[in-house]
This record gives sequence, structure tokens and C-alpha cells, in this order.
Amino acid sequence: MNKVQNNKAWWLVLPVFLLVAFSAVVPMMTVVNYSVQDIFDPSSRYFVGADWYRQVLQDPALHAALLRQFIFSGCVLLIEIPLGIAIALTMPTRGRMASVCLIVMAIPLLIPWNVVGTIWQIFGRADIGLLGATLAQLGVSYNYAGNPFDAWITVLVMDVWHWTSLVALLCYSGLRAIPDVYYQAARIDRASAWAVFRHIQLPKLKNVLLIAVMLRFMDSFMIYTEPFVLTGGGPGNATTFLSQTLTRMAVGQFDLGPAAAFSLVYFLIILLVSWLFYTAMTHADKD
Repeated sequence: MNKVQNNKAWWLVLPVFLLVAFSAVVPMMTVVNYSVQDIFDPSSRYFVGADWYRQVLQDPALHAALLRQFIFSGCVLLIEIPLGIAIALTMPTRGRMASVCLIVMAIPLLIPWNVVGTIWQIFGRADIGLLGATLAQLGVSYNYAGNPFDAWITVLVMDVWHWTSLVALLCYSGLRAIPDVYYQAARIDRASAWAVFRHIQLPKLKNVLLIAVMLRFMDSFMIYTEPFVLTGGGPGNATTFLSQTLTRMAVGQFDLGPAAAFSLVYFLIILLVSWLFYTAMTHADKD
């Protein structure tokens, strides 16, 4: 006897879909509208077509910010993904220590972004900060407020400290989902630890790593609060990323048209790169 499928439960989810669609589509249409107009005041608007897009795509300052953003996101992925995997492999699987490690790893994720920037702002100061004072005692010249390289490294280390836990927890959950029969077969074959990781653990982590890579790329590509609190985008423009450039354009200069065009280009870049990551990793999984 064939059972009749009841789809009435979808009516309970429909209000959520409508709310999300409304909250996403309306702001997007507003941005699209602003991106093709020159706005002097609420009553004075002039259609300019694709002029703002051409201006944004030819702006050297935005090109420099885009390059800094890609370098930063690339460094974040190259550090946090392998480090998160390594931490997950060393975490205990049973007992009280497993619970303690999970709690400790989750603590950085609970700290608000502005508080993270404030913590590292104090941490790096040579007069009262543990890191700054220690480096000064060792004779190392370190000044994140005046040296562009020091500022860049500080922002990178701050992000690694804040978000590596997410990658580690995702990998830990993926490792715990691997059936024991795979490890039993590896012990019977006397496989080395590297062989177990290469042929059992890493292939089973592909889906988890796909999620981790996409989450960390999207979040690092939109980073704003932490470097803004720590360095204000300086010294100079050393830590001025795309989000800060967009905010400065929209709020500081009140150039709503170029800011709207730039935000759409910004969105399309994130969407394109995320799609490339997804396509590459899913094809690798099929192979």
C-alpha cells in the first residue's frame, strides 16, 4: 500500500521563508537602485546608468584594498585550516579532558568582535600589554600603531586566535563521525599515523573542510570590526580592507551611488570565489 505524503508541514516554514526573502530582497533592490543614480538629497536623484560601476572598477584605491583583502584571506586559510586540523587530531576523544578541551576551544568564538579588537589593542601595547612589553624586553622593535608590517601581522594573528577554534571544532566533529572499523582495519594492516591520516581521516573530512573553508573565506573577506578597533585601518592604509573602504565611502563621504555599486561588486566577488571553492572541492570529492 502506497502512503500518501503529507506536505502540510511546509506551511509552518513558509513564514520564515517569506521573512528572509523580504529582509534580503528589499535591501538588495534598494542598493541596486542607488547604484544607478546620482543622489544629492532625497528629492534630487539623477539616473547615471553604469557610471558608478565604471568608476569603482577603475579606482586604484579599491584595487589596492582588494589585493590586501585577497592576501589576508589567503593567509587566513593557509594558516587556520592546517592548524585547525592539527589541533583536532591532538584533542582527546573520551573522558573529562575531552569536555574541557571543547569548552576551552569554544571560548574565543563567544567573544564579540569589538571586544577581540580591544583585547589585542591592549595586548600589543608596549607599556601595559603582555605581548608588547615582552617583545620590548627582548629587544624586538614592535609597534602595531606605527609600523605597517607589525599592524598586518597583528591583525592576522588576532584573526587566527579568534577563529581557528571554529575550524578545529568542525574537524573534531568530522573525526568523531568516522566509524571505528576503518581504524581497526588500519591497525590490522599496521598502517602508520600518516597513512591513517592520508587515506582515512583526510578523505572523510572533505565535506567538513568544504564548510570550514567557505565559512572562513566569507568571514575573513568581510572582516571589519577587529582591524577597525585595533588599528583604524592604519597605519596609512596597511589594514584598510574592502569593508572599511566601503564604510568610509558610504558613511564618511556619503557617496551612496559609488558605495552601492561597490557593495554589489563586493557581493559578487564573494559569491564567485565561494562558488569556485565549492565547485573545486566537490569535484575533488567525486574524483
